[in-house]
Amino acid sequence: MPRVLIAGCGFVGAAAARLFHSAGWATTGIVRSPETVAELGVEPFPVVAMDIADVHALARLEGKFDVVINCVSSGKGGAEAYQLAYIEGSKRLLEVFRPKHFVFTSSTSVYAQNDGSLVTEESLAEPERETGLILREAEELTLGQGGAVARLAGIYGPHRSVLLRKFLDSTAIIEGDGARWINQIHRDDAAAALFQIASLGAPGIFNVSDDTPFTQRDFYVKMSACFQKPLPPEGPVDVNRKRGVTSKRVSNAKLKALGWVPRYPSYFDALDDLVRA
Repeated sequence: MPRVLIAGCGFVGAAAARLFHSAGWATTGIVRSPETVAELGVEPFPVVAMDIADVHALARLEGKFDVVINCVSSGKGGAEAYQLAYIEGSKRLLEVFRPKHFVFTSSTSVYAQNDGSLVTEESLAEPERETGLILREAEELTLGQGGAVARLAGIYGPHRSVLLRKFLDSTAIIEGDGARWINQIHRDDAAAALFQIASLGAPGIFNVSDDTPFTQRDFYVKMSACFQKPLPPEGPVDVNRKRGVTSKRVSNAKLKALGWVPRYPSYFDALDDLVRA
């Protein structure tokens, strides 16, 4: 029975853990707090609370793991939180467990392109923000160990969709001319991508995004038609985003070549489920 350790058993990580468990993998999850352990107590796999940057804590986990996935979130923290979660955490996971395959979940925000171009895994990834540079350092650490990097687009899913919430509570704004491209991925499709990459032992970088990028204006035009609500007002571009302001279309062709097929090719394929949730 193959064994997988998922560090960061949160929104995406817990969904991935369920996939591994249902496929017959011996699955263990790591979270930050005992409170989260209690919340996940109904899951059919063990979940423990610890700091993944703490070697001694990690060493208390018994046995070897075939696959280790660093799927932790930085929360609302800045560069220091990124350093601990992504670089120090990945180093300690690799040092303690020496898995056959290591997967690091990164972000498509590392592509700083702002011209609406199509980006693939071969495109330049030169983020301008310090947080993005830390992600790139963690990516290079992973690739240097023969591991895989999953660059996730904007994540949404049950009970979590910033764009839907802002549209429904009338706080959404069409920024500038609304031409900025938005790339998204449903939680369940992100989890399925991690399972596919890990179970195949595939190395390298993989973009994890759905089939249908939208410009911000086109997205809200479609939302307005779906809900029979007026378009959001126009306003200035929010230049204070933690991972910077970019505009590009993310290609998922490499991931699809592994056999991954998104259940939700477009955000609007999931909209009814989101509203019910």
